[in-house]
This record gives sequence, C-alpha cells and structure tokens, in this order.
Amino acid sequence: MANIETNNSGIVFPEVINKFNVYNDAGRIVGTTGEVSLTDLQAVTAEISGAGILGQYNTAIIGAFQSMSQEIPFRMIDADFFGMLNAGEQSKLVLRSTVQQRNRETGGTLSTMAMRVVFRGHPTGAKLGSMKVGDMMNASITLELTYILIEMGGVVMLELDKLNSIYKVNGKDLLAEIRKQC
Repeated sequence: MANIETNNSGIVFPEVINKFNVYNDAGRIVGTTGEVSLTDLQAVTAEISGAGILGQYNTAIIGAFQSMSQEIPFRMIDADFFGMLNAGEQSKLVLRSTVQQRNRETGGTLSTMAMRVVFRGHPTGAKLGSMKVGDMMNASITLELTYILIEMGGVVMLELDKLNSIYKVNGKDLLAEIRKQC
C-alpha cells in the first residue's frame, strides 16, 4: 500500500521520482549513473532478559545505528570521482529530486514535491570499473556515512549525525533529552 499523506489540497500519494541530480560542494556532478541506491538504517540493539520478562527481546538503542555504507556509482571515472578518494576529508553529496504525486480528491491531479537527501562520509572503497570500447566504465566510490538528512517539501523527515549526537525523525529531536542528561 502506498504511503498516503494529506496536504492542503487533499489526499495525495507519491508515485515516482520524476527527476534527480547529484551535487557535491563544487556543484552538480554529471558523471554518476541513473540510479543511486540509498543506504539501509539498522539500529544497534541490546538483548533484554531477566526477572519479570518471559524470555528475551531486542531493543533498539535510540539514535545508535550500525555502520552505514553508501555506494556512489559513476558512468566513467573523472575529476569528481578522484576528488572523493581523499580519506582525510569527508565527502558531502546532495541528491535533489522531484517526487511526482497524485491527488485522489481532485480526480487524480498530478503535483510534485521536492526531496533532498544529503550525506557525508569518508571513502572506504573504490571500484575503478572496466574498459570496453563504446561502453561505460561503471565505477563506484563507497563512503562510510556519518551523516544523513532527508527533507521532503522542505521539512526534515530524518537527520542522523553520528558525530554530533543528533537523531531527528519527522522534525522531532529524539536525542534532545539524552544530550541534556549526559
């Protein structure tokens, strides 16, 4: 079932990514491929057991996530590719996209909403690709992420900053009390 959301003009549901571009600190990167698969989020968990509990269960540690890797595919290796290989610096990438959505209350009117994904990390791997006459190299850089932000329609839906103890979901800072207590 589609994720249905209500906005000021009725009930809408997202359909597809209409278009997207990839940017680094210098501007738009044109060497990437047509698809970037975003990282998975997997919480760090602890096993809970003891008196009053029937067996065990795992609980997620709020704001703590396992290692997050982000692969950035490139059609061809170029200056942007090699600019991301410096292990002493974090790379910052921004995916700007348009989500096409349909309004059911208005008979299926189409609209769009901006979505922005930002991530920062340091390189942990690189595939230089292959060389074949008349074909792409299909190279990639893998970043170990320490930061990810997802905005939809200008609203922060997710922000995880591992180095600054920030974890926000739907605009709510889930670590605010914990930062005050420590």
